[in-house]
Amino acid sequence: MVIFLTHNGHISFQGSLLVLSTLSSPMSRRTLKEKQFYVLMMMFCLVFPNVLVFLKSLWRCSFKSFVPPKMKIMAFVCLIEVLVSLGTSILVLVVMPQFDVLTNLFISGGVCIVSAIMQIIFRLQRDNWKIVFPICSLILTSIGYCMLGIDYYVRVTSYVDKQGSDCYIYVALGIFSSLLVSLCWWENSLQATNRMQDTLSQLDGFRDFVFVISSILRILVIGAVYLIYHKLIANTIIWNNFNLHDGELLQTGLVLFFLQAFCSAACHWFGVVACKIHSVRMSFALPLCCTGPAMLLLGIVLFFTLGLKLDNGTKAETKKKMFVLIAEFCDKLLYLNTKNTSAVLLELTRSMCRTSLNSHYFQWPFAMLALEGVCMWSGLVTCTYYVWKIKVQRIERTSQLFVRRLYESAFIDLSLLLNTKMKVPKAKTQERSCVIYLCATMWHETYDEMLKILTSMFRLDRYRGDPKEDHKDCFDFECHILMDDAFMTDDDTNKRLVNSYVNDLIQVVIEVYRVFTNKEPDDVSIIETPYGGRLMFVLPEGNMLYVHLKDKLLIRNKKRWSQIMYMYYLLGWKGYIVKNPSKILQFNNFSRASLVSLDSETFVLPQYDNDNKRKFISDDNTYILALDGDTDFHPKAVILLVDRLRMYDNVGAACGRIHPTGMGPMVWYQKFEYAVGHWLQKTAEHVFGSVLCSPGCFSLFRGSALMDDHVLKRYSTTAQRAQEYVQYDQGEDRWLCTLLLQQGWRVEYNAASDAYTNSPQEFEEFYNQRRRWGPSTLANTLDLLHSGPETVKRNMSISRIYVFYQMFTVGSSILGPASVTLMIASAFQFVFKLTGTLSIVVACVPPVFYILICFLTKSNTQITIAGIMSVLYAFLMTASFFSIIGDMVIQQTFLTPTGLFLISMAIMYLITALLHPEEFLLIIYGLMYFICIPSGYLLLTIYSLVNMNNVSWGTRETNKGGVEQKKLHNLLCDKTCRCCCWDMKIQVWLPDRNGASDISAARRSDYTAHPSQCNHPKRNTSTPSLNAGASHQTRCQERRSHGRDCKTSNWVHPVKEEFLKKLTYFNMKRNLQEQIRYALRSKDYDEVCEDLVLMLTDTLNVELNSVGPEDVLSDYRLEELQLALNKQARQTLKTNRMEKLEKRVKLAIEKTLAAPQVQKLEENENDFWNKLIERYLTPITHSKEHQEEVNRELKSLRNKAVFLYFIINVLWVVATFFLQAIGNDVISIQIPKYYPNGTKSDEYLKVEPLTLMFLLSFAILLIVQFLAMLYHRVYTLIHVVSYRSSEKNYKEKDEVSNYTQKHTNNQEA
Repeated sequence: MVIFLTHNGHISFQGSLLVLSTLSSPMSRRTLKEKQFYVLMMMFCLVFPNVLVFLKSLWRCSFKSFVPPKMKIMAFVCLIEVLVSLGTSILVLVVMPQFDVLTNLFISGGVCIVSAIMQIIFRLQRDNWKIVFPICSLILTSIGYCMLGIDYYVRVTSYVDKQGSDCYIYVALGIFSSLLVSLCWWENSLQATNRMQDTLSQLDGFRDFVFVISSILRILVIGAVYLIYHKLIANTIIWNNFNLHDGELLQTGLVLFFLQAFCSAACHWFGVVACKIHSVRMSFALPLCCTGPAMLLLGIVLFFTLGLKLDNGTKAETKKKMFVLIAEFCDKLLYLNTKNTSAVLLELTRSMCRTSLNSHYFQWPFAMLALEGVCMWSGLVTCTYYVWKIKVQRIERTSQLFVRRLYESAFIDLSLLLNTKMKVPKAKTQERSCVIYLCATMWHETYDEMLKILTSMFRLDRYRGDPKEDHKDCFDFECHILMDDAFMTDDDTNKRLVNSYVNDLIQVVIEVYRVFTNKEPDDVSIIETPYGGRLMFVLPEGNMLYVHLKDKLLIRNKKRWSQIMYMYYLLGWKGYIVKNPSKILQFNNFSRASLVSLDSETFVLPQYDNDNKRKFISDDNTYILALDGDTDFHPKAVILLVDRLRMYDNVGAACGRIHPTGMGPMVWYQKFEYAVGHWLQKTAEHVFGSVLCSPGCFSLFRGSALMDDHVLKRYSTTAQRAQEYVQYDQGEDRWLCTLLLQQGWRVEYNAASDAYTNSPQEFEEFYNQRRRWGPSTLANTLDLLHSGPETVKRNMSISRIYVFYQMFTVGSSILGPASVTLMIASAFQFVFKLTGTLSIVVACVPPVFYILICFLTKSNTQITIAGIMSVLYAFLMTASFFSIIGDMVIQQTFLTPTGLFLISMAIMYLITALLHPEEFLLIIYGLMYFICIPSGYLLLTIYSLVNMNNVSWGTRETNKGGVEQKKLHNLLCDKTCRCCCWDMKIQVWLPDRNGASDISAARRSDYTAHPSQCNHPKRNTSTPSLNAGASHQTRCQERRSHGRDCKTSNWVHPVKEEFLKKLTYFNMKRNLQEQIRYALRSKDYDEVCEDLVLMLTDTLNVELNSVGPEDVLSDYRLEELQLALNKQARQTLKTNRMEKLEKRVKLAIEKTLAAPQVQKLEENENDFWNKLIERYLTPITHSKEHQEEVNRELKSLRNKAVFLYFIINVLWVVATFFLQAIGNDVISIQIPKYYPNGTKSDEYLKVEPLTLMFLLSFAILLIVQFLAMLYHRVYTLIHVVSYRSSEKNYKEKDEVSNYTQKHTNNQEA
């Protein structure tokens, strides 16, 4: 598709320019008026790309930070641009009209001569023999110029078409102008040879401003050449002839102009797209190189088509008298008119007859013209040979692909080839590895939510494959899960044990491992840490999964502190220790001597292998993927985000498209709300400046950006003041992005990177969530606007216009309650036929009532009343919607401000949904969103403002969800029966995931407390207090201060017991069978595999005939069993003559019998955690006085915010009220009324100025966001196509098995 569009576009643009030059030629049969008009169209063709560059550069200077230029550099560049523009203008406006169409087609190939000379001088070829290409290009181009002069000499001497000697002047001008044009790409050679690097690097800083100035200068030069030559020299301009009344002339000229201008711009754009999608050869180089030959072929076809039309002789006569017939054919053209033949076709054919083909003496000189074309074309191809070998990344930046943003519309094909950089900077960035740390924070997630995030991590493990092998996307990754509140204190034993959420997580890991491999986790390690504990897993393909269990008595809980914890650990500790190997102590506590990868090869423990790779990876290529505990994503989403950070060095974070999941009306509302927010708002932020919030549920952060000054350090600040509690802890992801923006980093949005996360399904949960988000969003936005001047100076993506745009959006959100109130007043006016003033008064009553309710009642009561009022408002909005439609029917027109606004919004949202085909059905939820506007923008705003002093988390406050999930997970029947005087509780349980029947809860009482005994205090951000385990915390801190470890081993044994269930007879039997099948999964081993499974299963049954199905074997019994299984496997393999598989089968047996290992943390890492906790993460303990002071400050801040909101909205409502009271006849804007058929009514529509101003402002905002969405969708499509063309191709299962088998056989050999 791209190659078709590119090739046809080049033919169309070049053909239209050749037609214009032919029609404006002094030798054409057009009238003077027509020639004058066609020359004007040619000038417009030259001006058009300069206008585009001027607008784009002005846009970037306005919306990006302006850098003052260096005057000497700007003067030098502007001088070059003036010379290039002079050469282009002379060549197109002066020389080309004097030449025939074939000469015009060939002469443009000479613009590569300066590029060839510079390649020879600077020796830009990596291989010495490749210098032949620019030398050949120089020789061929020089020969082409010589052939041009010889051809015109022969024409003059043989009197072809009465050619005069004045043509030598135009030949010289043509060669001279071509040399001037070839200066256009001077920068390409200098960049490739690393010359003038300081000058060029400085130029990059203010290139946009230079383009603004140079484009104006180029336009002035083009106009000057046009006027000087055609008015002062040729005197062909007659000003009265510009009063055009000839429709045919106007149509022909404008069609040719728009065809040339549009096709040249389209070809430039499609050429860039072809490079971005990895189709450089087929869709870029090939169409560009074939443009000239294709145009020549098309011209020959047209020439002979018209010749056959005029030729009445036979074919035999044509062959005998070819030369004579061509001359006669050209003579006949003199007597043709445009009545029987197209004027364009006739002039093109006459132009070809001006060549040596029309010679009455001999036609061999025509070979000079043909040789000129061959030499010019060959010179261009050899000069740009490097284009065929260029390597680019996905979505490569245009500035990295091409030297200049400006393109030459007169010869776009040559411009694109010569403008392509000889050496693309960072062309091997795709080959440069990066490390991605997937960091998921968990807080009371349910079993199903945990299942989502673990499945996503295992998907990425399968996509990446064995970390020892190279991957097309060149990345390595580790998974880290940080679970807050992972421990509880048993009331009976006073021991610290893991709670039910940790048990659920363990079961999820086991279940997902079985789904992906049909076997149990192979390698599990349990590690005690200063913050609680750590579980370490090796994923099926060899990548690592770490689960960090946080004890709230030892380390701070809450999402922000978990993020600080893993940022310092992954970027600070790991980033430092791997680059300072002398600091690493010898670690002799391996869980086993080696681990086994997918193809059963031994290698170093993966965690240490990853750390070794980190030595060669900079912080710029170290990424952290922030996740929530319920996020669901695919590998594609991660890679698309990685592309953004890899491609743009100034991007500190990138986020994807977040899809809320769940069922119910609240989820439907959020689906459309999220859709509109991403479709319009986030795309507008991305296009005009930078995204303000990268959501913490799925965002990729650059390591060096997080480690920048005043980012991570300030992010670790503990909130002390009321404003800090709101800004820091209520929306930590938005605050982190604010810090990045203020430090100069850019935050981007990728619409093709999809992630799914659970959304609140209950009204109360939704309100509590938005109660946190609303004030935090406002606080961070106001902070960013307050630091606007400094941010504009520091951040290239933030401009003053963008700051103004954000001020406008903030103002609109502040006026949201008043706007909704007035909209409700209009609904009252429509539905109940109230007067304007009375409807406003009635509409103000519910909000005032709800404000009083929020101040006087508790949170639960506020939410209950808000739910009731939301239902009533929904009925009113539904009635209002139909009333507006009815009013348009009564008025017999929809051309009213309200009608136009409603219809235009519907059309805009519909088009937006159509441009998102995978999400189109979300438009259905738009009606739900519409009727819930009063609840979402009025009641919710009031609730969040009045409850600003409540800084608790609001969602997942208790462990009820986890307890119920655990209690009822395997419960089939739960009945309480009364027999005589006895109460009997009967419970029937399903077998658990490990094959065991959970018959008695008492059986686990030694390891984990009953869910009802779990102690999960509410998650209070502002004032966490010490509970019954305070003494335990104090003892731990005292021990840590003396350099001793706090004994927290009580939880280790129960966790180990969970993994030891793989060694029960029931699980061991199934796991052994799957391990054998997995190790011998090639079709060549099907027979021996089944024999092994049968024989080893029999051996297992014999050895364990006296063992219960749920008994865990001792170490001694495991050793005996392993010896028996190895012996039986050796005999079976010997019988099948497959002794070479013995090593693989032994490894499978060893993995089947491997028990989880308990380790101790390294001494230096243990010291790191102790110091980190002491400095940043010590659990917060505030005094009662401090808590009271904070509460007072929060209430004071709440009162100020409510008062400010109240005053602004009241002023808006009061102004509208008085305008209504004064009456439309006194103060109103009269708008003519039109009927749908276009007829004008005698009546006028009267609209208040404020209402009209609000509608226009909101409409302009939507239109701006809509245009940004269109721009963003195009580049999203490019990114997706680029990814599709280079994504990892999965092999079929049989192919994988065969490949693995061959690879293993080679290793064994």
